[in-house]
Amino acid sequence: MATKPRPQPGSPGKAKTRAERNIKWIERYCRVPEGRHVGQPVRLREWQRKEIRKIYDNPAGTRRAIISFGRKNGKTALASFLLLLHTCGPEARPNSQLYSAAQSRDQAAILFSLAAKVVRLSSDLNDCVTIVDSSKRIHCPELGTTYRALSAEAATAYGLSPVFIVHDELGQVRGPRSELYEALETATGAQDNPLSIVISTQAPNPDDLLSVLIDDAQTGLDPRVVLSLYTAPDDADPFAPKTIKLANPAYGDFQNADEVQAMAEDARRMPSREPEYRNLILNQRVEMFSPFVSRSVWAACGGAISTDWQGLPVYGGLDLSSVSDLTAKVYVAGVGLDWHVRSTFWLPKEGLKEKSRNDRVPYDTWAEQGHLRTCPGRTVDYEFVAASLFRDCESMDIRKIAFDRWNFRHLKPWLLKVGFSEKQVSEDDDGSLFHPFGQGFASMSPALRTLEADLLDGRIVHGNHPVLTMCAANAVVTQNPAGDRKLDKAKASGRIDGMIALAMARSIASTVQTKLKPTYQMLVVGR
Repeated sequence: MATKPRPQPGSPGKAKTRAERNIKWIERYCRVPEGRHVGQPVRLREWQRKEIRKIYDNPAGTRRAIISFGRKNGKTALASFLLLLHTCGPEARPNSQLYSAAQSRDQAAILFSLAAKVVRLSSDLNDCVTIVDSSKRIHCPELGTTYRALSAEAATAYGLSPVFIVHDELGQVRGPRSELYEALETATGAQDNPLSIVISTQAPNPDDLLSVLIDDAQTGLDPRVVLSLYTAPDDADPFAPKTIKLANPAYGDFQNADEVQAMAEDARRMPSREPEYRNLILNQRVEMFSPFVSRSVWAACGGAISTDWQGLPVYGGLDLSSVSDLTAKVYVAGVGLDWHVRSTFWLPKEGLKEKSRNDRVPYDTWAEQGHLRTCPGRTVDYEFVAASLFRDCESMDIRKIAFDRWNFRHLKPWLLKVGFSEKQVSEDDDGSLFHPFGQGFASMSPALRTLEADLLDGRIVHGNHPVLTMCAANAVVTQNPAGDRKLDKAKASGRIDGMIALAMARSIASTVQTKLKPTYQMLVVGR
């Protein structure tokens, strides 16, 4: 019986398009590296075939391909097949260098390990490829191609000349820059038609490197960049199977649906698990710091705000921030058993579009829609804030306004100028309208407990104000050893001023009402 001839490295076979040729090669020579079908010939799913067609049949020629979906969808296995296409398959170029890049040595080892398993399980590939485990290299001697796994923990990749790069889990990069990414991407200048594959779950923040690359790809300005983003909409039911499927093309196939549903149920029961679930399973941009309020809880409190506050006691919170940053004014009033919320925000008008780009937040659109007030110039003029507060006091029964002492000294002269009395703006008088509110654990921890209880019980009605909703999405807490909490601007991924103002307003409302609550004595008269 004649033995099967060994495939020639780089042999393309017959196919109608470049992508179809590559699909045919993968299914002929690659083997499933792990799982219940280990060792069997690869049978690409239609969504995987679609990704290969998008990369290799792009009329403009693909320079960068970004593929992003939730965890456990065969991301690394797919990357290993593409890597071998360029190492010993029809995409291989003689004497070329190929690299995968990851943020840690362990992550770098995963792609190398899977590619090595594919080779070892295929007698055809094993005949023409050499694996060097000690240095995480795969070499095809006949073609002179060499693949090597790199990590950001090792020395940088300057001096290399790659023709093919896999950026594995680039979403783990925090911030807009990565030395390893830049070193590899700038090293391709000597190559004709280099190709980079970015394959990763989304980064949690909009200013992280992967988010920047995805946002740029979505503009469609460079036809050589192709993007496949499998993600669930923010407003969809995060626990419904149809929502999960949007971010997980392998759901119910080689991704275990029961395990994923168990993760969903954990996130439903424990709000602290929801950010991780949204980021890793639903592939949404969600910071995995412990949030103050989950998206679903916040959305459940988004009812319509009462327009009639006539005769209702009103309490406020004021976060002045810096003069060039977001200033927040939030009022609460008790309507029945609920607390209804009115929010006002200011930013400087000059440079608003630039700030929108830098923060990746539509401040300019919100200003046009009336959700955000702007002040002339490059700073928030406190005269505008003081005048607004005075008008509020003329139209509503405002009992107290809590404020952070920071920058209040700059606001106080303007409060006096627009008509407030010295007693009203005194920081030490119990009869003052304005009440200083500490931002440390001692003051903020009980304030957060009160607000959190109201949110979980659905007693807050915020009307889905977009700026306040942004602040709620960004709000994260930090905790001291005693278990006390406060909102942490340093850890937040964006502005949280509105949530600080809301917490102060709700807290001062409880404080004043407690002081005003009547007391009763029982007098028993005997015979």
